[in-house]
Amino acid sequence: MGQLEDIQVFVRVVEAGGIGRAAEQLNLAKSAVSRRLADLEDRLETKLINRTTRKSSLTEAGQVYYEKALSVLDSVTEMNQMTVAREASLEGTLRLAVPLSFGLEHLSPALDSFTQAHPNLTLHVDFSDREVDIVEEGFDLAFRITDLKDSTIQARKIAPIRFVMCASPSYLKKHGTPKTAEDLKHHKILRYGSKGAENWHLIGPDNKERHLNLPSHLYSNNGSFLLNMAKAGHGIVLEPTFIAWEALATGELVPLLTDHKIPMMHAYAVYPQNRFLSQKARAFIDFLVDRFGNNAYWDQG
Repeated sequence: MGQLEDIQVFVRVVEAGGIGRAAEQLNLAKSAVSRRLADLEDRLETKLINRTTRKSSLTEAGQVYYEKALSVLDSVTEMNQMTVAREASLEGTLRLAVPLSFGLEHLSPALDSFTQAHPNLTLHVDFSDREVDIVEEGFDLAFRITDLKDSTIQARKIAPIRFVMCASPSYLKKHGTPKTAEDLKHHKILRYGSKGAENWHLIGPDNKERHLNLPSHLYSNNGSFLLNMAKAGHGIVLEPTFIAWEALATGELVPLLTDHKIPMMHAYAVYPQNRFLSQKARAFIDFLVDRFGNNAYWDQG
């Protein structure tokens, strides 16, 4: 390894929060990472990181060097990408963090198609609904379904995420069909999230927004589980259409209060602010935007 590689190791140690986690993310031995860091400090004749058995912290010189190192690495990446032909096959590793239900249902077939076109590309995919720290954990991209407010990241919209309120025919036959938003208070609600977060937001035919505090019959942090419980007749659920679309198409679930609007969100590809986006990450984002677009296949029914 030369100095450029030592700089890359140094940046990963800083962002991972320590040598051990950096070694895991770089797929290197911990001793090799320590040696590379020591070689860089010896070359510079200055200490960059204060290391203890529990944590690492940048020295004043290390902070300055880290900020300059990011600029250098971005410049090298940009220079390399400008040299490579646009039609060349992508190579290297693409590290992705994706939400569980959306990832398994919709990103899995997309990743299959993308890797078929780029067989030399290695994927590292983390399926989880937690909000990962893309810098600290070393991801190239993360996918989030949200109203994006974090100013420390950059993002590109992948697709709109629409919602539907629905229940099974068997539940409605037994408990009746709600005609107004207020009727929901008398029904069994299957709620995404944790206990204490009971509000559903609806926009009525009068264009007034209603925040309904609904005591819930069941809570879960997984939309696919809630879908199955709704199909089994356990209550009314508010789901993203990318989860409910097939059950709606087959009639296993029936949409409710269709004269009301439910505020939508977006699926975003997010990456660290002020970082040059790698060619493989940029190509994957473009691929997903083309694949899903503003009217994704799950909304076309």
